[in-house]
Amino acid sequence: MKFTLSWLSTFVSTKDLAPEALAEKLTMLGLEVDAVTPLYQGLDQIITAKVLTVKKHPNADRLSLCEVDTGEETVPVVCGAPNVHQGMVTAMARPGVRLPDGTKIKKAKVRGEQSLGMLCSARELGLSEDHQGIMELDAMLAPGVALTEALDLNDTMIEVDLTPNRPDCASVLGIAREVAGFTGRPLHLPVESSPVLDGSGIDFSVTIEEPSLCPRYSARKLTNVTIGPSPWWLQRQLLAVGLRPINNIVDCTNFVMLEYGQPLHAFDFKKIRQGKIVVRRPRENDGTFTTLDGVERTLEPDMLMICDGEGPVAVAGVMGGMESEVTETTTEVLLESACFDPVSIRKTARRLNLPSEASYRFERGVDPNITLLAMERAVQLMVELSGATVSDNGVDEYPGHQPLFELDLRVDRVCRLLGLSLSSEEIAAYLQAIAFEISGAGEPVLHVVVPSFRPDIEREVDLVEEIARLYGYNEIPTTMPTIAMDYPDRDPLRLLRKKVAAVCTGRGFYEAINYSFVDEKHLDLMRLSEEDPCRKVTRLLNPLTEEQAVMRSMLLPGLLENLQHNINHQQPDLRLFEVGKIFIQQEEGVQPEERYQLCAVCTGLRYPGASPMFFSGQQSDLLDMKGLAEDIVESLRIQGTNGPLDFVPLADDCRPYADSSSCISLVDGKLEIGRMSLVHADILQDLGIKQPVCFFECDLEQINDLPVAGKQFTPIPKYPMMKRDIALLVPDQVPAGDLLRAIRSHRAEHVESVDIFDVYSGKPIEAGMKSVALSVTYRSPKKTLDDVTVDRIHEKIVNSLMTSFGGRYREGT
Repeated sequence: MKFTLSWLSTFVSTKDLAPEALAEKLTMLGLEVDAVTPLYQGLDQIITAKVLTVKKHPNADRLSLCEVDTGEETVPVVCGAPNVHQGMVTAMARPGVRLPDGTKIKKAKVRGEQSLGMLCSARELGLSEDHQGIMELDAMLAPGVALTEALDLNDTMIEVDLTPNRPDCASVLGIAREVAGFTGRPLHLPVESSPVLDGSGIDFSVTIEEPSLCPRYSARKLTNVTIGPSPWWLQRQLLAVGLRPINNIVDCTNFVMLEYGQPLHAFDFKKIRQGKIVVRRPRENDGTFTTLDGVERTLEPDMLMICDGEGPVAVAGVMGGMESEVTETTTEVLLESACFDPVSIRKTARRLNLPSEASYRFERGVDPNITLLAMERAVQLMVELSGATVSDNGVDEYPGHQPLFELDLRVDRVCRLLGLSLSSEEIAAYLQAIAFEISGAGEPVLHVVVPSFRPDIEREVDLVEEIARLYGYNEIPTTMPTIAMDYPDRDPLRLLRKKVAAVCTGRGFYEAINYSFVDEKHLDLMRLSEEDPCRKVTRLLNPLTEEQAVMRSMLLPGLLENLQHNINHQQPDLRLFEVGKIFIQQEEGVQPEERYQLCAVCTGLRYPGASPMFFSGQQSDLLDMKGLAEDIVESLRIQGTNGPLDFVPLADDCRPYADSSSCISLVDGKLEIGRMSLVHADILQDLGIKQPVCFFECDLEQINDLPVAGKQFTPIPKYPMMKRDIALLVPDQVPAGDLLRAIRSHRAEHVESVDIFDVYSGKPIEAGMKSVALSVTYRSPKKTLDDVTVDRIHEKIVNSLMTSFGGRYREGT
């Protein structure tokens, strides 16, 4: 948006407000100023001059000899302009003066005749592109006056880079309203009111067929119009902001568009067929349309057009047409002032590749309530500049009328958000300064009526922002935010996932990350029954491939495919784990249940990459999975709800993909937390895996719900320990771990720890029996234990084991 300081001053006083200070203040208000440009530099030495006589040059057909009054003297000047004539006042550059393009004027002889200066055209002075002749100024101007003074050229152009949410500032009036707001000076409007137009007694009609795309359309007719050039004051303002003057009617529409932000269009009324204006979309027989720039445009069905009784005459909100343009012969004008849908105008302008000043404003949203005021302003200018007569009535169709938006503004919320102490009256004054209507001043809550030219105000905080702008962002005191000195809460499930992953990697497992989109054939591979809950999968509406058609309900199939891939590439010794989500579809049409699970697999050597001299090819087995589970439970200090978690062998309740002879369940009472087993041989055969695979899977969300033992710190022992071993023969069906748990639950005095270090069956052990060897560590925190004390405690433990499990000493112990 471009405007001049002199133009702005007609709306609000800018006295004592330097252009740079104004630019700084506008920028701080959110209207970023891109440029502050002094206009017409280098014209200080150009003066007005009066042509006293004109005669033909004796040695050139197209040159004239002129006697020119400079105010100080009369000098001869050779001129080639066709419009030079006796008595005219024009602009003159005397010898020694440099023109804006750098040309230096010198005394010269032109075809033998002396010339002491140059009579200048507007283009030579950088005032416009007109080069048809020298400038013809007001005949009442005295010669010898500086041109900048005579034409009031001392001015400054300011360019503002508007954001899309401030369409109101795409006008000089909008900028002036902002200036009035921060200076407290009154805002002067060129037009205070407009007549009521009811459409009676006129010889034209307006029909809106698309009210959703044209919420308002107003029109008035002017007769006895005389087309001619605009006065210099009007041309000067248009030229300063980059618009080319055309004639007094078109210039008035452009001037008011820049002044009010309301695009206008003038039709030659005699070219409006049947005296009808119809706002509609193109029809099949409309064909193409030629716009004012002379380009033939192809119309599309969703474009909005302004039509007469027979066809299109303008592209609504973008550009008029050649057939109805105002020309030198125009005597009757139909003036349009309308409001169009921003989205429709944006699409049309982009498709036609036809940006214009009008579309720039319509795309951002034009205030429909300013339509009549802008038209009244243009009518007054046209009557003044063209001698036209305006009809007493006109048309104002307003099908899209909407009530003004209203908001409540809490004073305490304003103060709290801005960190200021403002009274209700002060807040009301700030908003009233930019044309907001306020009621309840002095009350804790203000009722605010938002003006129609501010579509960006939608919430209470938007009003708070307006107050901050007007108060001044730089004036708001700077304070450091209050930050509590505590540790932020973290998602416990996320922390659990990280800890579990750390334990797995610490035991030599590598983490795998597989897609959540899997092949539905995974369910058949795992031998799942039709009633199995894992069969309730979530299907993708638009899968990338058939192999990624459903959301996974298990992690194990993906890890088995990882094993298959690695084994096929001669990497048979593997330990992999994955922590990820599974998805169980409980009901159709609702989001699936998402749960985090851990799944780990191992196969091949127990210590891959280790020297066979020391490890002699030990193979992974189910104990590796059990050890991983125990490590997770112990490392994370996980407790059961009614005691420690337990490992229970399963015989009848194995999953179909597990080997029934090796299933072990990790339970909390009767609740299963996880399970481990060998993968069923048939599944491995289907995958082409020829070596045993063990797996462990558990529900991390169930583990997350279990209690965690607190950390306990004990001093380093001062007294020595004593060890005793126990070697018992017990029946085969007695798990060795039961002996371990029995000693721990016995809670004998001074027992520090107990471990199993050997389990053996076979010769010379009798059939149906096995040997279990345990090591018990004794220590007292208060004294050094003697053998008598330890032997007494040890004997009680051994007798208890024999009684409970039907055991006896192994021979040789």
